[in-house]
Formats: sequence, structure tokens, C-alpha cells
Amino acid sequence: MNRRLPIQRAVSAGGVVWRRDPKDGVEVVVCGRRSDRVWGLPKGTPDADERIEETALREVREETGLDVTLGERLGTIEYWFTADGVRYHKQVHHWLMEPIGGDVANHDHEFDDVRWLKASEAFARLTYDGEKKLVAEAARKLGEPIEP
Repeated sequence: MNRRLPIQRAVSAGGVVWRRDPKDGVEVVVCGRRSDRVWGLPKGTPDADERIEETALREVREETGLDVTLGERLGTIEYWFTADGVRYHKQVHHWLMEPIGGDVANHDHEFDDVRWLKASEAFARLTYDGEKKLVAEAARKLGEPIEP
């Protein structure tokens, strides 16, 4: 007998945090975890009764140590995964974000390394194609297209 797994919806939010370097190039924040050799963008799950935009701001602050402002909506990544006998359909909403304070040295425990990289270097370092596409879109919108 072939049983179908129950399906649940999952949502999270985050962003592409960017700034201009001294030569007016675009830099982006990436977050790395040594244990599974993953480099990604900051994002996370909403708290109860939290608007998705509030989630994005809070999660970026926690995971990067930066206070940011919410900019233009950048896009949504969708994917499926299975965990504990449940099949999940996940949507991760992203915005462009600019830092207004804080320091990447003050990031939380979820990542071992949080750093600023040139947009092209961030694109090359990121683990997941969906996040690479978001960084490429952000760079294009900011006038610094990335050649994959």
C-alpha cells in the first residue's frame, strides 16, 4: 500500500542586505555554517501574530547583528521538503534591506560566520540556486548586474 504523506505549508522571511563599498560597488551579507558547509541569506520563521515583514526584519537582525530598513520586495523562493513524516511546501519571502546600525560581529548562534562580500562573490558563495537568483536580481536592481 502506498501512503501519501500529509502536506503542511511553511513560511519564512528574510532579505538581501546590501550596501555600497568605497568604490560604489554593491556588497551583500551572507551567513555561513561550518557544520553543514552551507552559505545562505538571513531568514526565519514568523512568531505568533507577527506580520511577514516584521519577521524579515527581526530574523535579519538576529542572524546578522544588523539593524536594517525594509526596502523593495525582492521575490519568493518556493520548495518542497520532507521531515518527520510530513511533506512541506515552503515559501520564503525576501526584501532588499539596507543597514542602519549594528555589526555583523553581533550575529546570533545560528551561523558561525556572517560577512559582507561583493555581490558577485556572494552569488558564487551561496549554496542554493534560489538565493543566488535573488542576489543576482538585487544586484541588477542596484545597477551592478552579475554575470553567472
